[in-house]
Amino acid sequence: MALITIEGMSKSYVTAAGPFLALKQVSLSVEPGEFVAIMGPSGSGKSTFMNLLGCLDRPDAGHYLLDGQRIDALTPDELAAIRNRTIGFVFQGFNLLPRMSLEDNVALPLVYRGLDRETRRARAREMLAKVGLDGYAASLPSRISGGQQQRVAIARALVNHPRLILADEPTGNLDSHTSQDIMTLFTALNAEGITVILVTHEPDIAACARRQVRFLDGEIVEDSLTPRQENALC
Repeated sequence: MALITIEGMSKSYVTAAGPFLALKQVSLSVEPGEFVAIMGPSGSGKSTFMNLLGCLDRPDAGHYLLDGQRIDALTPDELAAIRNRTIGFVFQGFNLLPRMSLEDNVALPLVYRGLDRETRRARAREMLAKVGLDGYAASLPSRISGGQQQRVAIARALVNHPRLILADEPTGNLDSHTSQDIMTLFTALNAEGITVILVTHEPDIAACARRQVRFLDGEIVEDSLTPRQENALC
């Protein structure tokens, strides 16, 4: 069974110039364990698509099934539970809380699960070790590099053991060497069976994915399977 099934999804927004159709009857299926790069120019609909995938917004039309569950019919509380339990988010800007330790930043999604403090601490430290930051639990975000901050963000995304990671321009604020480290980490996580979908405008980043989906003017114009390329940053 597909992890993601989208059929005829459309989304529009009201702007000063009138309604803007950001997505037009998009259909897509993603199998468990795929690594998919979403590409396209600014305004092509890829960010709107990712927001809908992440249950951060609702479509105006169409259907979205995540792991067999009809997402567009859920209540806000049910959507929040899906986001917490099934999806890990990684953003370009890291989104770490500056006054909280790395351990507490990683453990934050577990607070919403109602887990006790000792369990939260143990799992947060486990995830920090997984991304190569063993021993950094007590550090503050301001005391580590940008690449390390993104690793913390990935650890936070992993702490609830999600089936799906959604990454929006995860290397956008990083240099090429650090970007390679982060993409190597995503590739390793995907090899463990985690489905990874990332938005990028960089071809060498997209080359790490085995499938590339390109948006233009709110529509999918290309959906191709590609072998990992030699110039890929992973």
